[in-house]
Amino acid sequence: MVPVSILDLVPVILGETPREALPKSLQLARHAETLGYKRYWVAEHHNMTGIASAATSVVIGYLASGTSTIRVGSGGIMLPNHSPLVIAEQFGTLESLYPGRIDLGLGRAPGTDPRTVRALRRDARASDTFPQDVLELQALLAPAKSGQAVRAVPGAGTEVPLWILGSSTFGAEFAASLGLPYAFASHFAPDDLFAALDVYRSKFRPSRQLDQPYAMVGVNVVAADTDEEARRLFTTVQQSFTNLVRGAGGKLQAPIDNIEDYWNPLEKYQASRMLKYAFVGSGETVRRGLEEFLALTRADELMIVTSLYDHAARMRSYEIVADMTKA
Repeated sequence: MVPVSILDLVPVILGETPREALPKSLQLARHAETLGYKRYWVAEHHNMTGIASAATSVVIGYLASGTSTIRVGSGGIMLPNHSPLVIAEQFGTLESLYPGRIDLGLGRAPGTDPRTVRALRRDARASDTFPQDVLELQALLAPAKSGQAVRAVPGAGTEVPLWILGSSTFGAEFAASLGLPYAFASHFAPDDLFAALDVYRSKFRPSRQLDQPYAMVGVNVVAADTDEEARRLFTTVQQSFTNLVRGAGGKLQAPIDNIEDYWNPLEKYQASRMLKYAFVGSGETVRRGLEEFLALTRADELMIVTSLYDHAARMRSYEIVADMTKA
């Protein structure tokens, strides 16, 4: 089995606030470290009551300070929301505090709705300059050059590893052109997965950071002691995606006995399409599904998303996956 990592959306469940969600994520990060997961990423989202990782670099620092060996990073920072200099300074600081443990995954989408983009004081067209912004950020994290007028302090010379995140062939081709590792968001946007991987591998050009393609793919996983228990836990995820289809969002809801009572046929189709790469069941069931998926994608690493209402069940799911991948 390839290396396995975690993408944590720092979910907030009904009846709780980020005050309760953030310590749960730290507990999970510590658990992941003891279980042997390779990296632990959090993502930038704004104006979403069910996700507590909006201040992504702050959350990364919190998680890194409470762990000691696992890599911690962003999956990702939505670069159009920020100046490259500010991100270089933030992640240069993180790398200075936790050397050799910080990843910087970069996305082109705003991670929110148009109204919130305006509240962020960002131009809606900022994503058009994403390639130039990545190059600027890369230069700011590189060793400073003689006579360089603007430097990231901290940041210059830290060479924090960059990743390009995407859900289309655009990001794949861009990652390939820079010789950077690529992470595909197949955990919620699966349609272009294979086309993107083909583009990335065929057009990859070696770089100082990476000499051959390295592709990570996102999947939803809910593992439990039985298939039946896992399917019931998974109804929390299905409700969440149904709410996205409805434009409602919101906090994570408790699992229910019959998901068919929650969604209508169109909602079921749309939510299930986004959840195409979800592996749900006992350890053996999930293992078979992931092995088939890896055979198809030839991914170099898996990034698992497990957003559950019950924190103990979430911890247990990651335990089962860790035991399965070590077997």
